[in-house]
Amino acid sequence: MALVLATSASLVSRDEPTVIAAVLLVVYPLWDAIATIIERSLTGVGTGSTNSVSTTNMVLGLAATAGMIVAVFSTIGTALLVFGVWALLSGAIQLVVAIRRWRTVGAQWPMAVSGGQSVIAGATIAATSASATSNLSTVAGYSAFGAFWFLVSVIALSLRSRRENR
Repeated sequence: MALVLATSASLVSRDEPTVIAAVLLVVYPLWDAIATIIERSLTGVGTGSTNSVSTTNMVLGLAATAGMIVAVFSTIGTALLVFGVWALLSGAIQLVVAIRRWRTVGAQWPMAVSGGQSVIAGATIAATSASATSNLSTVAGYSAFGAFWFLVSVIALSLRSRRENR
């Protein structure tokens, strides 16, 4: 997402995203769906209500990818609106999954923090998407924090798994 920031920070909401920014905006929710699959395999979740919630998150990521494909051919404001709504809903789902898994899986605090951050950031991005001064730099900041918390979550789950296998 640093490329989004570098290539589109000067563009305002009525401009069209650059090709690089458009590709990255489409790939981000798709990557989130893939990351959910990876996260499910690390936690060993197979059935039950938590599984259906994470499945919902994967479907949401795929739907957001499709919506973003349409939005990037419009304006940055439209792309920000789609991205913001997806981030808000995806963050809410992350919070639900983290809370449900807390007792059975453990090491869910990074997912809870990431979900909360995503809800707040998504609401902010969506609410400001029509502003004449909105630009894609907010997405770059959001993605940096998201990547950080995903990495922390993977490390926490890996450490927990190693402790249990001793």
